[in-house]
Amino acid sequence: MTDVLVADVLVVGAGPTGLALAVDLARRGVDAVVVERAEALFPGSRGKGIQPRTMEVFDDLGVLDAIRGAGGPYPVGMIWQDGRRVGEHRMFDPAEEGEESPYGAEPWMVPQWRTQEILSARLTELGGRVEFGREVVGLEQDTEGVTVAFAAGEPVRARYVVAADGGRSTIRRALGIAMTGETVDPNPILVADVRITGLDRDNWHVFPPRADGTGFLAICPLAGTEDFQLVAQFPEGDHPDLSLEGIRKVAAARSHLAPEDLTEVRWASDFRPRAALADSFRSGRVFLAGDAAHVHSPAGGQGLNTSVQDAYNLGWKLGAVLRGGVAESLLATYEEERRPIAGQMLGISTGVHRGEIRRGEATRQLALGYRDSSLAVETRPAPGPVHAGDRAPDGTVDGVRLFDTFRGPHWTLVSVGTATALPVLPVPMVRLLSYEAYGTGVFLVRPDGYVGWAGATAEGLREYAEGIGALGELG
Repeated sequence: MTDVLVADVLVVGAGPTGLALAVDLARRGVDAVVVERAEALFPGSRGKGIQPRTMEVFDDLGVLDAIRGAGGPYPVGMIWQDGRRVGEHRMFDPAEEGEESPYGAEPWMVPQWRTQEILSARLTELGGRVEFGREVVGLEQDTEGVTVAFAAGEPVRARYVVAADGGRSTIRRALGIAMTGETVDPNPILVADVRITGLDRDNWHVFPPRADGTGFLAICPLAGTEDFQLVAQFPEGDHPDLSLEGIRKVAAARSHLAPEDLTEVRWASDFRPRAALADSFRSGRVFLAGDAAHVHSPAGGQGLNTSVQDAYNLGWKLGAVLRGGVAESLLATYEEERRPIAGQMLGISTGVHRGEIRRGEATRQLALGYRDSSLAVETRPAPGPVHAGDRAPDGTVDGVRLFDTFRGPHWTLVSVGTATALPVLPVPMVRLLSYEAYGTGVFLVRPDGYVGWAGATAEGLREYAEGIGALGELG
């Protein structure tokens, strides 16, 4: 009989979603196996924009310094016409960083392949690994777990499986979960990582569509590399040529570049922008996350970020159930919380693609929250600026930086502007005399940085914590 490997969680897919989830599980002591059908990590720059909220997630996962060191800010857009620079274009509405949101100005650019390398290195540091060349061919689940079969190698038996295997998810199809969506744009898009001479790296170079129907061309220097990301739109029904010669022809025809200025194609792909949402994010012991659950137009930079935050939401809940003895009913809140957010982000991505929404406040993802979640309990008759379900702001008050206290796989108790007695709980506690960003109250902050419970006093706090396992998980 073929040996069956056993794990707490099998993560299918070593993209940003799967790797972020595996990192979160590893730091919680959860035995997770990551499998990837390819022989190596994804080589392209595809999802290059990391939004401020995701930077906060990366701070907590211990990769922020590496992400900052690997990337840079987005350059100003430069519009070209007939070989001349005709004006600058600001890609994002202006914003300022502040104590409440220290990474809140604009997205940070890191090519997706580099983000994955950083997450993979962090996973290795925590004792995890990725098994490459493992193509899923089927799965069976029962009341105790899931057995996944592969084209080569032994099956894996896990208590839970997370499908992070992309928009064409094998797992999702095996489960029979449909995706509902629409074509955002029927025109094919070419995206390639290229080397170019004779073009400055200080601007995101934009060559608008021409009157003859030729689509746009955009060439963006990729921070932290010598590469440019080239994006070109084609007429409906066209099939972009992904070869060096084919991409040279496109660049030369739509810009002032000569064919030989484009010296190398390091990666290339084409796609048709669409938006789709899985009808369910769960089937029994199998969860969908990332592109397996929602597919975005790349406009606005929401896909990778929404996906990483799927992982961040699911990670602490799986950890609580598997290591904290918390009831499995907690896992139902993953779909309850993340599917509406994914639907909202799909609408924003589509709106940005169609020019209906500006990149800015809507795309930074700092205002997203779970006020309608069954985990959000607000007991104050007149809540202040932070409600139960909201993201808990950062800030340094009375010598204490909140994000430093939140960092790690635990809950945190925060009291602001109240002398009410606090129960003794097995969690870090912070008492602040005042902080305008929070208002007044007692806040129990979840492991993923959102307020679970809020009250004017601590009455009812222990009951809430016991009811969702916040104490059992850490005590």
